[in-house]
Formats: sequence, C-alpha cells, structure tokens
Amino acid sequence: MTKVVAVLEPGYADYATERALLAEHGVEVVAVPESEAAAPALARLDPVAVLLRERPFGAGEIAAAPGLRGVVRYGVGVDNIDLAAAREAGIYVANVPDYGAEHEVSDHAVALYLAVNRRIPARDAEVRSGGWGVGQAAMIPGRRAAVLGLVGYGRIARAAAAKFRALGFVRVLAHDPGVPDAELRREGVTPADPDTICREADVISLHAPLVAGTHHIIDARRIALMKPTTILVNVARGGLVDEPALAAALAEGRIFGAGIDVFEDEPPAPAANPLFEAPNTVLTDHGAWYSEASVERLQTLAAQEVARVLAGQPPENWVNRWPTR
Repeated sequence: MTKVVAVLEPGYADYATERALLAEHGVEVVAVPESEAAAPALARLDPVAVLLRERPFGAGEIAAAPGLRGVVRYGVGVDNIDLAAAREAGIYVANVPDYGAEHEVSDHAVALYLAVNRRIPARDAEVRSGGWGVGQAAMIPGRRAAVLGLVGYGRIARAAAAKFRALGFVRVLAHDPGVPDAELRREGVTPADPDTICREADVISLHAPLVAGTHHIIDARRIALMKPTTILVNVARGGLVDEPALAAALAEGRIFGAGIDVFEDEPPAPAANPLFEAPNTVLTDHGAWYSEASVERLQTLAAQEVARVLAGQPPENWVNRWPTR
C-alpha cells in the first residue's frame, strides 16, 4: 500500500516540487481540500507525514493518524501546532525558518509604513472619486530624525532596520529576550523594553513569534503609551496585538495609523474585526512573505524536512525536541 504525505490547507499552485523530492521514498503527496475537516481526512489517509500552513493541528488530528511520523510547517511560526501532544506521540515537528523571505517581509513592513504614513490608499480613493489636494486635508507628520522600535530582532527585523535607516530613521530600539544586549549594541541598536519602545518610537514594527509571553504584547496599556503620531506595523502574528484596543486608539486619534498583515483570527471576518473600520489603517492578507522565489524555496525546504523524517532522521529544524541518545 502506497504511503501518503498529506498537505493540509493547500494554497500553492501545485505540489510538483514535493512530489519530485519525495518520489524516491515511494510516497504519494495528497492535497486535502480545505473544505474537508482535518481529522476525518487524516483518518482516511493515515499519512506518514503532514505539510501544513496555518491550519490548527492538535491532539485530535494526531490521534486520527496513527502512522504519522512528522509534521512540517510551511513557514516559521508553529503556534498552530500542539507541540507537546506531538512530542508525547513521538512525532517530529519542524518548521522552515530559512527560506529567504526576510527580504519580502521586511519590504512589506516598509511598504505598509509608507502607505500609512503618506495616506496612500485614502489619497488614491479621493483622486479616483474626483478629489484633489488631499495632502492638505489630512495631517501627515514629518519623519525626520525618526525612531524605529522593533519587537523581535531576528533576520527579518534586522533587514527591516536597514531599510528604515535608509529612509532616514536615525535611531533603532529593539526588544528581544533571545538576543544579548551587547549584540544589539554592536549592530548600532539600543536595547529597550516594550514600554520604552511604545513611548519613544515613531514607528513600531512587530517581528516576534507568538508564544505565551508575547500574546497581546501590544495591549491597551502599551498603546496608551504611544504618541499621537505613532504608526504600528505587524507582519509577524496577529495575536501579538489586542485588535479591539488598537482599533479604538485609531478611531479616537490617539495614534496615527497601522499597517496590518496578520490577524488574530484568519481569515478575519470584516463584520467582526474592528480594524476594518479603523481610520488610516492598511490591511493585507498575511502575504508579506510571498514572492515566486520564496514559494519555490519554501516548498523545497519543507519537502526536504519530510524526506529526512522518512529516512529515519530527525528534521534539521526540529522544534519539539525530546532527548535522544
């Protein structure tokens, strides 16, 4: 009987890359339609490995697939996967942190900032409806000698910092418990706690993983510390931000604007998410990572992790580690 590698939540044009790389292992790559519930599909297929993006994968899905040996996340964040349940079942979980999208994501962070700061969507809409001179009708703060605040300081944040500096930002503050202060200072970055970043930064760009300690790290209290000219950019995880608190601050003019690529619930429901009605807010569809090149590399590296598991090896980017001899 042919073994199966299941793709949950298929979202790419095709899976020829995965099929080619896994052919020598004698497996069939099966894309499960998003309309099909995960657990019944897994029970039907009993895959040896699963590839997935944002779809939740917990104890129920693990129990439905007794032959499962590995789960690989297309991308970096693994907050949608029950790592402890997988560890208990002896199932490897891996991510793909190095598929080269730091350039795409940092570009997107800067693009969101510029669109919000220059009010590009609103001005475009005004011009298309016959308006003119909209730059005089709405406040656009100058950004000379501006301060950038980064929450998280990995590869994407580093790339973003370089691009913001090129725009004239003269000072960079960063908070990342995993990066020593001495390393930050060597790169010309000032270590700062989140409160200080919220008080001092003109633009705050989020690049942290979503874990217990970062859930709603930008909450109502910290939003209240921000300046009326502050812009918040989130290209990391929606759960980093208290969305109703952010929407309220935007509606009341307590901060200038926000550029949001990620949401706490995805896809977001416009009627239920107050950010859809918030002024000077630019929203995109969790696509900051995307380019044709990044997709090809992501699919390749994810398939290679599955191949390692099928060959009896631990994955290179094994995230739910247990002791090995």
